[in-house]
Amino acid sequence: MSSPPNVFDPIARESRRRCLAWLATLLCGLPAAVRAHGRIGPVVPPQPAPDVGLWLDDGRPVGLRTLLQGRATAVQFMFTGCSAICPVQGALFAQAQARLQARPAAREARLLSLSLDPLGDTPAALAAWRQRHGADDVLWRAAVPRQLDASQLMAAFNPGEPERDAHMTQVYLFDRQARLVWRTAELPDPAEIADRLAP
Repeated sequence: MSSPPNVFDPIARESRRRCLAWLATLLCGLPAAVRAHGRIGPVVPPQPAPDVGLWLDDGRPVGLRTLLQGRATAVQFMFTGCSAICPVQGALFAQAQARLQARPAAREARLLSLSLDPLGDTPAALAAWRQRHGADDVLWRAAVPRQLDASQLMAAFNPGEPERDAHMTQVYLFDRQARLVWRTAELPDPAEIADRLAP
């Protein structure tokens, strides 16, 4: 009986990356009506980001509103320890990142992976998660809220709705004034994310 592949082996890692990218492409091809739940589309009027404190993947503290200021930003929710849908979300952002890197306007855009597991996700865990997905140090960051702010953060993205499963797969788009302006369908096409951030 052969031993399982070493996930740190470059060939195994590349095979895993391609498999996740393929799975993300497959899931993103589903009709929006099948994938979507909750509110989707434009947010009218635009809603200011909650003023909650975060820890970035490099260990720096920052306020969410401050982080979002000045650059159009796509936000997703994830957990570094999740082995179900979160790796697919990472692959989705990796594809969106590749599309953005080919555009001059990418300098004014950002991808942000927000963990909702303040007890389990440390800055080091976030940094490792970003590295697994090939995140660019400028374009794609990850952060985790302070423990007391996690539920407030989640409620702010879907106000007036019952508390949702933490594995929500919508992407939330903010303008340069740190205002929520668009909610995508579940597992959106990476091209939609890139087109809305850097048309």
